[in-house]
Amino acid sequence: MNAELMPLVLTAHEGKPAVNASYFASINPADGKCLQEKYSDRFCDCDFGLLANLYACEGQPGKVMEVRASRRTGEDSLVSCMRKTMEEHYGDKSIALGGTFLIQKGKAKIHIMPREFSSCPLNTNEDVNNWLKHFEISAPLICQSVMVSKDPGLDLRVEHTHVFSHHGEGGHYYIDTTPSTVEYLGYFLPAEFVYRIDRPVETHNVGRD
Repeated sequence: MNAELMPLVLTAHEGKPAVNASYFASINPADGKCLQEKYSDRFCDCDFGLLANLYACEGQPGKVMEVRASRRTGEDSLVSCMRKTMEEHYGDKSIALGGTFLIQKGKAKIHIMPREFSSCPLNTNEDVNNWLKHFEISAPLICQSVMVSKDPGLDLRVEHTHVFSHHGEGGHYYIDTTPSTVEYLGYFLPAEFVYRIDRPVETHNVGRD
């Protein structure tokens, strides 16, 4: 079935097995609402389908970028603001960041894909948005984000953020819905390498927002 994955995986190392602490959010068939579950409760592997933007690190201590923000004044999300600022500063040079940020106060707009694929082609952004299920969810929320200031010609999604919580809500993050009261706290690291895996032969820009 389709769902939104929030991957939290510690790979096997020094003889210790991998740990899958991931979450996923799907549409509850009983009531049509958001259903967040632990991925490891139902699956013993770390497989996923369709697409993902993943950030991997060694988990070593070191310097990170701390971002604090509150009271959104524009139309862009926190992630879009950060990415566009990098694009403006670095120009044609591609800079990638990955990290986690908290929505400490406020609410956020998310979507979750329906469990089944659409019975008809989704040819426009409007088609995709009408197929997706949208929700408003409440803080505290834990958001995992990957962003690239400028696509270096790899056909990347330049920003992608999924969110989970400890109160059972999660999905694909768009933006906060409470700009006057929202509070963010995030920690990010620049990427040393970008790997594009299984790049499609044919591509499009539908459904990338």
